[in-house]
Amino acid sequence: MRGWGSGLAGVAIFSGSLPATRVAVEGFPPVFLTSARAVIAAGLALILLRLAGEGRLRREDVPALGVVALGVVVGFPLLTALALRHVTAAHSIVFIGLLPLATALFGVLRAGERPKPAFWLFSGLGALLVSGFALAQGGAASLEGDLLMVAAVLVCGLGYAEGARLSRRLGGWQVISHALVLALPAMALVAVLTLPSDWSAVGAPAWMGLAYVSVFSMLVGFVFWYRGLALGGIAGVGQLQLLQPFLGLGLAGLLLGEPVAPAMIVVTLGVVACVAGARRYA
Repeated sequence: MRGWGSGLAGVAIFSGSLPATRVAVEGFPPVFLTSARAVIAAGLALILLRLAGEGRLRREDVPALGVVALGVVVGFPLLTALALRHVTAAHSIVFIGLLPLATALFGVLRAGERPKPAFWLFSGLGALLVSGFALAQGGAASLEGDLLMVAAVLVCGLGYAEGARLSRRLGGWQVISHALVLALPAMALVAVLTLPSDWSAVGAPAWMGLAYVSVFSMLVGFVFWYRGLALGGIAGVGQLQLLQPFLGLGLAGLLLGEPVAPAMIVVTLGVVACVAGARRYA
């Protein structure tokens, strides 16, 4: 139950990521936003590691942590920030419904499991639902934004699966903390090179969005999420991600006033059903 509670807290925190990113990109360039949130979170991670007396990493853990960093520290934040310049947060959240499936797929690849044929059936149906929804939007959607969201889901699924595998041995919060520190030099350089030219144009909502994605989406959420995966198991706790689209759609509607079309809710329900079926036979 501690694993489920911790995982649910992580999902609730992640649900605010896309709406907060949507607000932040109104004031910050996407590349600067991605690097700045990583630098801020890495500074906090360094403090946590120092207070906990964590020692040096083993050399064999560095490549796997590099995958985690590329997936959840760099890839997902950058790709979603770029996508949210073309689509609304509510539209993008439909794609997040595929994240549990992407995590399961990379878990299969990394663990060498052999899922039943029904797994691939549900997987294909979920992908068709999302693709059909994106195509049906016509002028209301953006092909570039949709492709960026698909790429974001894939790299995030890889980062989740790799981080979950490592968290069983290193610990949940240690995995994301070490990944952030590993990415710090490169992210700090990018942040300096992409500093906004006019700080006066950055409004208070953009600053609040940056603060949320830096502290909560980039660090605190992963502390709960990886801890939950380590305590409760990837297969069980990972299904809590199915709640994320619903929480995210609600936040996008309540906080940003974005329209949540009935079609978005229907597609999200369909995607969630397909992911649940795929997990059942994984």
